Amino acid sequence: MYGTVTQPKRYKQSAGLLLFRREAGGGAGGVEVLLGHMGGPLWAGRDAGGWAIPKGEYGPEETPRDAARREFTEELGLPPPEGEYLPLGEVRLSSGKLVTVWAVEGDLDPALMVPGTFTMEWPPHSGTEHEFPELDRVAWFSPAMARNKLMVAQIPFLERLLTLLAD
Repeated sequence: MYGTVTQPKRYKQSAGLLLFRREAGGGAGGVEVLLGHMGGPLWAGRDAGGWAIPKGEYGPEETPRDAARREFTEELGLPPPEGEYLPLGEVRLSSGKLVTVWAVEGDLDPALMVPGTFTMEWPPHSGTEHEFPELDRVAWFSPAMARNKLMVAQIPFLERLLTLLAD
């Protein structure tokens, strides 16, 4: 008896950059991270859990690190900083998506952000398409504030960065 061959399910992959800066004196206590508030009407009234590391999906033709750099530029409208890219590993989301993040030290003025956009039907079932920013704003946060702002699934990346900087 012959069975059917099923292909393994291919989950989406996403990659991003967690930008950090240090205050004079260094150490993990003097660190701030740059997070972006999710754009669009579904996130408009949400603060806690509505912020994310700039990231996005990529396919097999692109390396995760190249995708992270591209997505940083697409979402913020600014080039990613040069410097040492510190791997923060991967997190598998409940959806199955695999997210890979690097940290890089740098500084930027949030006012210079020119966000990328996406289009979606809004209100739902209206037949009307609207364009929204992928991130509607970015801001610097202390680690304590970032824990409250970040989407829960991305908190491990913050914790890994702080561990790396403390070592």
